[in-house]
Amino acid sequence: MASSVGEGDKYRYHLDGEEENTEWRYGAPPNYEVVNKLFEEGRTKIWPAGSLEEKVQNLVKTWEMEMFHKVNLDDYKTTDPKKYTFSLNGREPMNYEEIMKNGGYNPLLQTSLPEKLRVYNPADETAQSAHLAFTTTFPRGHAPTGEMVEFFGMAVFELDEHMKIVKVEFFYDSGELLGGLVKGPTLDSTTYGASAGCPVLRNTG
Repeated sequence: MASSVGEGDKYRYHLDGEEENTEWRYGAPPNYEVVNKLFEEGRTKIWPAGSLEEKVQNLVKTWEMEMFHKVNLDDYKTTDPKKYTFSLNGREPMNYEEIMKNGGYNPLLQTSLPEKLRVYNPADETAQSAHLAFTTTFPRGHAPTGEMVEFFGMAVFELDEHMKIVKVEFFYDSGELLGGLVKGPTLDSTTYGASAGCPVLRNTG
């Protein structure tokens, strides 16, 4: 597990330096300046430099960056693409081929709710439509409230002998996230498509 981060980011490695030939999904490495600022303002722990906790923190942040921003699996440094699987709340694990087909957001929002009760139905979303929804502050007909949206859960990361991630399991209620995003009053059709771009995700893809 790498213990240092790249020169361009405090918490993520594999963003610069040896990444000069990396194929980025949006043409260039993401900028996490705003995200890092919000993280530092809201975190409850500051881990000692070089500690196991700090290494885990930075590994998870780097894993997330690669999942959403690197196109070529050969450019992934945190995982073993041939072995890697992801599962949510005990569901059937998904491999990289399935994840890339569905996009980064949909695997994280799988649900067993009846379709008529879903405010967001990953079965009906493509990788492109999901990305658009979550980078334009979720334009699903509800006005933004300005309130913080947060949810809680846990994740288990399994690494191999080469310190590559081979298995990720997430456990959380995605309804806590989606409920906060549709909490505002319903918009009429003339303002439905006018949602402002998310200020946090604007520069990260």
